[in-house]
Amino acid sequence: MITSIELGDFLSHSNTKLEFENGVTVFVGDNGAGKSSIIDAITFALFGQHTRKSNKGLIKRGTNQGFVKVRFSVNSKQFEAVRKIDNKGTLAAKFAEVIDDDRIEIAAGERKQFGESMTHEVERVIGIDFEKLKIASIVQQGELNTIINAKPKEFKELLNAIIGIDKLDIASEAMKTVNKEFREKIKENVGYDDTHIETLLRDLEKYEKEIEEAKPQKEQLELKQEELKNEVDDLRKKIETETPKIDKIKQIELRKKELLSYAKEAIHEIQREINENERKIQDCEGCFDHIELKSDLESKIQKVEDAIEDTVKKVQEITNQIISLKEKQLLASKLQLIDNKCPVCDSNVEKLNPLFQEEHLQQEILELQKQIVSKEKENDMYNQKRKEFSIKLQNARDAEATLRAHSINNKEELVIIQKDTEVKKQKIPLTTNQNLLEMSTIDQHTNLIFKNISKLEVETKGFDEQEFNNLKKRVNEKQMSLSQIDQRIGAILEKISKGEEQIIVIKKAVSELKIVKEYVTSLNEIQTNVFSRDGPVATSLRSWALNTISAKSSEYLTLLNTKIQRISLSEKTRDISIACYSKNEVLELESLSGGEKVSVALALRLGMASLLGASNLNLMILDEPTTHLDAERKKSLVGVLSQLSDISNSESRMQFLIITHDAEIFEDSTVEQIYKFESSEQGSKVTIL
Repeated sequence: MITSIELGDFLSHSNTKLEFENGVTVFVGDNGAGKSSIIDAITFALFGQHTRKSNKGLIKRGTNQGFVKVRFSVNSKQFEAVRKIDNKGTLAAKFAEVIDDDRIEIAAGERKQFGESMTHEVERVIGIDFEKLKIASIVQQGELNTIINAKPKEFKELLNAIIGIDKLDIASEAMKTVNKEFREKIKENVGYDDTHIETLLRDLEKYEKEIEEAKPQKEQLELKQEELKNEVDDLRKKIETETPKIDKIKQIELRKKELLSYAKEAIHEIQREINENERKIQDCEGCFDHIELKSDLESKIQKVEDAIEDTVKKVQEITNQIISLKEKQLLASKLQLIDNKCPVCDSNVEKLNPLFQEEHLQQEILELQKQIVSKEKENDMYNQKRKEFSIKLQNARDAEATLRAHSINNKEELVIIQKDTEVKKQKIPLTTNQNLLEMSTIDQHTNLIFKNISKLEVETKGFDEQEFNNLKKRVNEKQMSLSQIDQRIGAILEKISKGEEQIIVIKKAVSELKIVKEYVTSLNEIQTNVFSRDGPVATSLRSWALNTISAKSSEYLTLLNTKIQRISLSEKTRDISIACYSKNEVLELESLSGGEKVSVALALRLGMASLLGASNLNLMILDEPTTHLDAERKKSLVGVLSQLSDISNSESRMQFLIITHDAEIFEDSTVEQIYKFESSEQGSKVTIL
């Protein structure tokens, strides 16, 4: 039994400590006063489990951490379970045996990976886990009414859940999973599972039929293939004979283009040479005539230059004479006869020497000047001649330079160039219609190309390119038909090959899957007969459970001092019926009084708890059992609860915790203790009544 509970900043409790005794303890108070928190405190301390959304929600608002301490006794031994939690979600736990106020630690924390678990140790000591404790020892709000008012089908589902029949559904699903995984493994290894056997057999028949039909098709196609191959070979031989002519025709066109291109360049070169020769002939024309006059002209120029030089000297001499005469004339102008006396010697003379006569000197000067004019005209004439001779000499020199530039040394060479020009002119075709025969006469190379063209034309004579193209087209068409036949034969061969492979695979798979099917059938039979909630095992288990609950519930009813002496639970097709018996008759559930119905419900609940194997705590918690009960039934419930103190389980009395907000119904009751819960600013306040 639970001997005490201590809550510190846990849910709505700041500091609450409750002491418990055997028998019935009642928690009364308004909704929200913190009564149901005691259930969370017990399950959290023992198993670390609760009904709240998160662990952090367990801490009282405005505080940093909370804790619960639960003391309980099992087989005369005292134990203490303590769990703490802070606002970061950090948990701390300790489980110990209490001996004379000394605590001997059994476990601490939940390091399951190291094999350390306080919850596991608590479960070992109590003899039950959290889930079973909820079913065996905690009757949640409304569950008592559910047991009383449940329809037969709903009661069956409730019974299944309470006694664990619904676990067969889990086992059944596990079997389905095993079956599914087994099939998936088989499918992974074989490629199929046992559900595909019929499909595989149909596929096997289909492949065998396809192979049987494909073989004649293959033989017909092979005959057609052989015919086409022979036709293609014959056509290819013709093509091989004619194909070189295509190349030769192409060569003819290339050679013609080559001849035209070369002839064009050659004609251009010949024309250039003709133009060059004609220019040479034109430049050199008359050059030899000019050169022949060169020596004579040089001699004449020399004579003219000598004459010019002599004339210049004579003009200079005459000029000097004129100067001398002018000096004498000046002196003569100063010498005058006076009285026939010489102005120099003063001798008598008839007249002066003509050399001293001014008129005579003037006359001589005039004569000399006329000679100068005559000499200058003569000099001009010589200069003109020299100019004429110089021009002709320059022409001769230019002629020499021209001949030298054209590398012509004599008239014979020039004649040769003229003849060569005439020959080259004859090589240029007279027509402009690209006459190959005319072009072949240009030089040896054009003649060689022309002969090559003529030879190729002889070799390709009679070749019809259109007919050749039609021949190739026929080959391509037949080759395409042959290729299509090859593909069809290949597809048939592949179909036959794959069919034969599939037949081997299918036969092997079917052989293996037949064994698998036998195994899966066995698994399905196990699932149907053992794990189905309506199968023989579940039906037997439910029958045993119903008999056990009926017997235990009847035992509890005898202790509750009612006219009902026996309860019998029986299973029908889809539901469970409840039958109540007095000494002499069967009592319908609807005919029972409110107190009797509550007694039946509690007896059934205790019977179910006994079936599960009640925990070593010998504890049962009823949360709001008066919900939806009328005043009469509430009063009846109190009467029944008052009798619970006398109910014993094993060697120790059963401990009941009743949570209700109907405090008035327990006034003047005989329950052991009543705690009143109230809400305050500091949190839940608990006082014993």
